[in-house]
Amino acid sequence: MAVVELIGIKKYFGHVKAVDGIDLEIKDGEFLALLGPSGSGKTTLMRLIAGLESSTEGKIIINGEIVNEVPPRARGIAMVFQSYALYPHKTIFKNIAFPLVVEGLNKEEIKKKVLWAAGLLGIGHLLDRMPSQVSGGEKQRVAIARALVRRPKVLLMDEPLSNLDAKVRHTAREELKLFQREIAVTTVYVTHDQAEAMGLGDRIAVMNEGIIRQIGTPEEIYHEPVNTFVAGFVGIPPMNFIEQDSVIIGFRPETFLPTELIPDKDLMRLRFRVERVENLGSHRLVYGTIGDAKVISNLSLPYSIREGEEYDFSVRLKDIRYFDKEKGVRIKR
Repeated sequence: MAVVELIGIKKYFGHVKAVDGIDLEIKDGEFLALLGPSGSGKTTLMRLIAGLESSTEGKIIINGEIVNEVPPRARGIAMVFQSYALYPHKTIFKNIAFPLVVEGLNKEEIKKKVLWAAGLLGIGHLLDRMPSQVSGGEKQRVAIARALVRRPKVLLMDEPLSNLDAKVRHTAREELKLFQREIAVTTVYVTHDQAEAMGLGDRIAVMNEGIIRQIGTPEEIYHEPVNTFVAGFVGIPPMNFIEQDSVIIGFRPETFLPTELIPDKDLMRLRFRVERVENLGSHRLVYGTIGDAKVISNLSLPYSIREGEEYDFSVRLKDIRYFDKEKGVRIKR
């Protein structure tokens, strides 16, 4: 296990600032999710930690050692990529064993380590098969086993579940969290999928334009966003915004409900015109407007709603977040 520290890290490609001054400490054994849209700098940051890119400025420290000039193989890091990059002509056993063969370990040691990693990921019965004979979810586990077999200090994962279908991805996410807790390896997980970040991360670093906009637990990121970018990016559906003079008020769709369903007197009452209702079984997403602002209610309680009608909706004052209209930063009230 390891502590990873980033101090003033910058990475420029010509005039493009891919990573623009990041300070970050990843705790020993922590699962840190790097979340952000495409082009936000999250993959570049991970490649800098791995040593696959060199930083323009700043220090990368692993367990107290500055590793800027240390080659990737000597950093004690393993990576799992979006493409599993398995060797199609090698068995699953040989795919997992490959980094150990390169290191020159003897056959008995290799077998011991491969069986350990395969057992951890529940793929011991697949070792004699070829990659073409296993499913996408199983290939993903093979790639992780190959990364873990060297017992790395730090595990870096770049959207490893994105090639799986939705049902398999959900199962793989649960398995990934369980085995990460079991081996307690410091893990950095890059994703643009907020469900993955929220479900897996001990903490989440939300990135945009090469900068970490907020870092915190999933609960902090969701309930206490520090700016309108984080508030609007995290959440399905995202936070509602209404402009009021120099202030933007924000509230989550699940807190915006018919007034008669809210057992609280400290409310902001709003006239809500319903445009469309999307029935999702356990809940309904109600799309509409308040004045010129488009807003959404996530309604899980029974209530008769008709498209084209206006209703008295409210949000509790304690569920409202305030942001500066010009800078988009959170205002405490």
